[in-house]
Amino acid sequence: MAESANSINAGALSARKRRSFIFDLFYRLFKEKPLGTVGGVIVIILLLAGIFANWLAPYGYNETYVADRLSPPSGKTILGADQIGRDVLSRIIYGARISMIVSLATSTLAVCISTTIGTLTGFLGGKVDLVAQRFVDAWMCFPGLFLILTIMAILGPGLIQVILVLGVSGGISGSRVVRSTVINIKENVYVEAARSIGCPTSTILARHILPNITAPMIIMFTTGMGGAIIAEASISFLGFGIPPPMPSWGGMLSTSGRTYMMTAPWLALWPGLALTLVVYGINMLGDALRDLLDPRLRGGLGRYSRTRKRMPKQLARGK
Repeated sequence: MAESANSINAGALSARKRRSFIFDLFYRLFKEKPLGTVGGVIVIILLLAGIFANWLAPYGYNETYVADRLSPPSGKTILGADQIGRDVLSRIIYGARISMIVSLATSTLAVCISTTIGTLTGFLGGKVDLVAQRFVDAWMCFPGLFLILTIMAILGPGLIQVILVLGVSGGISGSRVVRSTVINIKENVYVEAARSIGCPTSTILARHILPNITAPMIIMFTTGMGGAIIAEASISFLGFGIPPPMPSWGGMLSTSGRTYMMTAPWLALWPGLALTLVVYGINMLGDALRDLLDPRLRGGLGRYSRTRKRMPKQLARGK
């Protein structure tokens, strides 16, 4: 009975610590990083718009003749209508769903590939590292946009193809960052101690290497989201990405936005503004999380500002 009670208390204590860590992270984000907070709000709006697009959009994304073609913003169409009478606001809201899916899926795939390649090559070294990194060097020699367009021309346009191409390309290129971090970490004393007591490689990677590369992985994930949205918009702008009539922000800039830019500037203004705000918010949130989670950016002293505030009281008690 005593052992079960102790295990229950230990589980409750660990759950409290996890809750307090998450609460403390959001509190410090709000208090110390106002731009990061703004970026987080923008990212949350993107997620909510993508999830609830069917209820938020006043019309369907391909519902034609909602208003007169190229009609300016009005009470019926808040952001105007395109060349065949579709509501621009509805298409931007549904385009947020495309951007959300592409950014999250691409970043997740890229981080998984980068972590796998970078961790194995950096920790094992030798011939494995030599062969893998020469392949990465050859991959990075090709211009990124040219390589992506070539693969998309072979696979054909589509959402799954865009995610796979961008995720694999970003994962291979980003493995260099993870590899350099792992090489620095594996020289630490605690890794040598784990080897000396006979810990297997899998245990060392799971308990000592991966937890210490969390900060680079978070940075890669958040910055990769913005990069994936820009890349998807670029290839959709060139006609190799999301096929019509699916509303992609890059496709909206390419078809109606570029053709009718002079006569109906709102067709290019609103998708471009949405793209800019979302990428800005994601980058600001990623920078803020990096500053809050990376212990190296706090001088190795943890929450130095809080310790400095409490120090006089502790000295007073000691006296």
